[in-house]
Amino acid sequence: MQRYEAAYSDRPEQVRAAAWLADRVGADARVLDVGCGSGVPTARQLVDAGVRVVGIDISPAMIAAAAAAVPEAELHTCSILDFSETGFDGAVAFFSLLMLSRAEIEQALTVLHEAVQPGGYLLLSMVEADLDNAPVKFLDTDVRVSGYPCGALERVVEQAGFDILDTRVVSYMPATQPADLETHLYVFAQRRVPR
Repeated sequence: MQRYEAAYSDRPEQVRAAAWLADRVGADARVLDVGCGSGVPTARQLVDAGVRVVGIDISPAMIAAAAAAVPEAELHTCSILDFSETGFDGAVAFFSLLMLSRAEIEQALTVLHEAVQPGGYLLLSMVEADLDNAPVKFLDTDVRVSGYPCGALERVVEQAGFDILDTRVVSYMPATQPADLETHLYVFAQRRVPR
């Protein structure tokens, strides 16, 4: 956890995206933070803006860290694939879905479509890559990750029932060395309102 936070502690685009969401949903809105990690920066930022945050993460250690950093948030140790709560004004999934296969990402987007009420927002970020459950070494740990080229990610989000409002493509260099320049995709979407 500490190595990850050292490498990815400075994510100005993520902070800007969360501020965008907080402005749209307003104080007292309910937002789901998928893969909330330690709660910093996103859950803390949203709570400070008056948003009621429900954070989920598969790691009990991350949930414990988030409970210490953001005691105002409601936190649960679970996977997005097992989540069933609904009625959220928005949801964020910043770099949390990339640990799933593409089939599971599509399933997670279906869960998020159900979780977010019509007209609510979804903010999703991923590293741009054409991968499906591929083995990679991440911070000296073997993991499996998935990703999409930009247009393909937008199509998957749209197929889940969201309209794309904006997509931002950002170059990012992790703080730890050696590191490779990454391309981060931030998708801003809104659940379609039935006509």
